[in-house]
Amino acid sequence: MTRLAKTSTVVLQLLLLAACSNPASDRPRAVTNQAAPVASGPVAGEKYLITPENSKIEFIGSKVTGSHNGSFGKFSGSIDYAGQPEKSRVNITIEAASLQADDPKLTAHLKTADFFDVAKYPQATFESTEIKAGGDKGASHTVTGNLNLHGVTKSITFPATITVSPTQITVESNFSINRKDFGINYAGASDNLIRDDVVLTLHVRAVKP
Repeated sequence: MTRLAKTSTVVLQLLLLAACSNPASDRPRAVTNQAAPVASGPVAGEKYLITPENSKIEFIGSKVTGSHNGSFGKFSGSIDYAGQPEKSRVNITIEAASLQADDPKLTAHLKTADFFDVAKYPQATFESTEIKAGGDKGASHTVTGNLNLHGVTKSITFPATITVSPTQITVESNFSINRKDFGINYAGASDNLIRDDVVLTLHVRAVKP
């Protein structure tokens, strides 16, 4: 085998290895439990709004042969800021039908009963129940809250980096969840199985109205 052929073989092997890698393997995994009680009554403080104009909610799903990127285009929410993150509350509502993947056929498939079943479950929601200082992999905080997805409500706990300024609150988070915890069990083709862990990336810029 010539040197050029050997080099080409090595490059091809590296590309195949990259295509088959699990994007969730180096992300913190959210801890999932039974839904927790949500504090009642308003939070004293200021309200910061979350909209698609100032924030992004993205995901990565993968299977044996590679991965796909996606996002949600329609959502709304707020951070009720009570002077410090630990005393504050976050809520968000996502329109499930607004999801977009990097392939049109996949976008259509994700909206069916195999996955999100957007006709039956048109919205996903998250409401925080606790925010604590300190987090995994250098995150400034650990957020716990109830996630309602695909008709299933679970408490999830994940790391986030929260920054507060006079005009906005920034929340950055990147973690994985197990889709089967929320009843999304479609396995995929027998020779190209879909992985259970899905990466969620939150780029939140909550601003004063």
